[in-house]
Formats: sequence, structure tokens, C-alpha cells
Amino acid sequence: MDYAEHFIAAADGTQLYARDYAGKRSGPVPIVCLPGLTRNAKDFETIAPRLAETRRVLAFDFRGRGRSGRADPATYRPDQEVADTLHVLDTLGIQRFAIIGTSRGGIAAMVMATRALPRMAGVLFNDIGPRIDKAGLLRIRTYLGTDPQFAGWHEAVAALKSSNPGFDALNEAEWLAFARRVYREVNGSPRADYDPGLAQNFPSVADIEAGKVPELWPLLGMMADVPSLVLRGEHSDLLSAAIVEAMHQQHRRLTSVTVRDRGHVPFLDEPESLAAIDAWLTLVDAG
Repeated sequence: MDYAEHFIAAADGTQLYARDYAGKRSGPVPIVCLPGLTRNAKDFETIAPRLAETRRVLAFDFRGRGRSGRADPATYRPDQEVADTLHVLDTLGIQRFAIIGTSRGGIAAMVMATRALPRMAGVLFNDIGPRIDKAGLLRIRTYLGTDPQFAGWHEAVAALKSSNPGFDALNEAEWLAFARRVYREVNGSPRADYDPGLAQNFPSVADIEAGKVPELWPLLGMMADVPSLVLRGEHSDLLSAAIVEAMHQQHRRLTSVTVRDRGHVPFLDEPESLAAIDAWLTLVDAG
């Protein structure tokens, strides 16, 4: 399915990019897709065209990722990403929306509750919660901020396999499709699709080991009346089953599904993901 492309300047002049799968602009609640820490709008190619059969869908590149502009690394923070997202939505005239937040995008959704809770019709947390498991953070820390040089897509796939455990069920074609969503092609060679400066605002190994990573339980509590869904990868090292259970205690309108054969993060097109998303959207549209 075709999509329009928006380049909109943030308050500080940074160019922000979003794909706009127009769908039915006057139809049900629009969906805003917010990507993971080093990911971008391509991550939602697996689901956006299907969703856009009935509604408008926007998939974002946060600043410093994908086709959005690079900026001062000090601005690579969830609060700034929320401000950027709301600026784009305001520019496009979108008032009420539901969020699909993958990893960092789910953190942004929780932060957004402090800024725009009345506008939020629903939230899907894709393998993320108010507390993040130490093992996953340490794994991300091992590759974040590097700019590897790949001779070809076979090397990019090998690197992806090494840095993304829990996806052993994928075949080679699926790994290649995954790699093409994560990396960009520069002069025929795959490269990281984010600013390495992103590592500057990520917790250090020492802070992770010492448990000095903020938890966002109060923000989840603010969203207790917002229809929400958690998709957890069966082999996730960022979101444990125990954290999901604790989320249920904080959020009365939360449902959750474990996605088989997936680590961090599910692709959103798995059969159990699609069924859960359809049920969640029914609640979102009902208000």
C-alpha cells in the first residue's frame, strides 16, 4: 500500500519524518506507530498496510533515526520524542489517536500520558513495560552507538542474529526482511539507520548493574482507563512475565498476549498478535 511522506520541522528546527498511510481519514481512531530505540517507521511495514484498510496510520522516525534529522544527542530523550510527536500530530490536525509503541515507543507512550492523556484512545505496548529487565538493557548496551561496516546483506543478517536472540524460528528470507527494516543501504552496503550519538543518553553499564534505571509505574497508573494491550515476546529479555503480571495489577483495562518464537520485539504480524490487535482496536473504537 502507498503512503504519503511528511517532513515537518520541530521547534528546534530538526526535521521530523513520518509515513502517512492515509486509509480512511474520517473513519475510526487513527493509529500512531512509535518505534524502538534504534528503529524507525520501517518496523511497521508488517502491520501498517493492514491497519490502514480501515483507518489512518502514521509511522514515525524519532529524531536521530531513519529519515528524521540528526540533532544534539542531549535531545535524544523520551520527553523530547513525545514533544516532537505531538508537534507533528498537531501540524497534521490529528487530535485523538491510539498508539502502537514498540519498546522505546511504549516508553514514549507512558511519558505522553503526562502531556496528552485525554487525546489517547488506546495504547499497545510492544514488549515493553514500566520496568525493564537488566539482561536486555545490557545486551543493547553492547551494540548501541556503533556504526558497523557490512560488506553485504549477509553480514548484516549475521550481525542481527547475534544481537537479537530469541528468533530461532525465522527462516533466511524472514531474517533478510528483518535486516532491511533495521538497516539502511548506503552505496550498496547496509549501515546502521540511527545516529550513534543515541548512546550518550542511554544508561551506562554501571547504572544498569546498580539498578539505577527509572521505573515508570506511576505513569502506567495514570493510563488505567485507557484500553491497553501488552504483546510480550516469549523469549524477551526486556519484559518478563512477572512484569506483565504486575502491570495487570496497576491497569484495570489492560490485556496481554505472549507471542511464540519471538524475542524482543514481536513483529506485530504473528497470528496471535493480529488477533489481539483486532480485539484491542474494538475497545479503542468503542471509547
